[in-house]
Amino acid sequence: MAIHYHSYDLSEDVAFNGSVAIDTETMGLSLQRDRLCVIQLSAGDGDAHLVHFPTPDYAAPRLRALLADGGVAKLFHFARFDLAMIQKHFGVICQTVYCTKVASKLCRTNCDRHGLRDLCRDLLGVDLSKQQQTSDWGAPRLSEEQMAYAASDVLHLHALKARLDPLLEREGRKPLAEACFSFLPIRAALDLAGWGEEDIFSH
Repeated sequence: MAIHYHSYDLSEDVAFNGSVAIDTETMGLSLQRDRLCVIQLSAGDGDAHLVHFPTPDYAAPRLRALLADGGVAKLFHFARFDLAMIQKHFGVICQTVYCTKVASKLCRTNCDRHGLRDLCRDLLGVDLSKQQQTSDWGAPRLSEEQMAYAASDVLHLHALKARLDPLLEREGRKPLAEACFSFLPIRAALDLAGWGEEDIFSH
């Protein structure tokens, strides 16, 4: 495994074809208050690319182009939050989205554990450490421990998708999953607009 560090944008020699796993690290979990600090990406090849934003400068033309490219599938875990952070800071609405958390909730109704650590343990036999989850991602430099943690959040998403897709097929819920994935950018926009908790579909 190799972890590649990038400051403020992807390097010119980095390209993703077909699909890319994406996650974000932020100063906190408030879409209104907290800023994005790191975007991590992986092609599913065992390597991770971390784009670090020590200050809120989000020009990042190469990263923006990738995020906006509907021809490259974007794999997330809990896409709702990451998509909202991407919309807020980059003004990009990602298309062709897949969320392993949504997929798990639709096809693994035999359990109530759908966190990334749970999925990696249950489906892949991989034990993830969450020790750095609440560390200071706005620091001017990332520690080795932070970089390893950030990388681990994207390194397994392709393998999880490969395990979840047959389960969605088996349970006859793949069309429902695809409809949910298509709606996720709108769900993120609703969160940003203030409808985070209110169910607008209720009576």
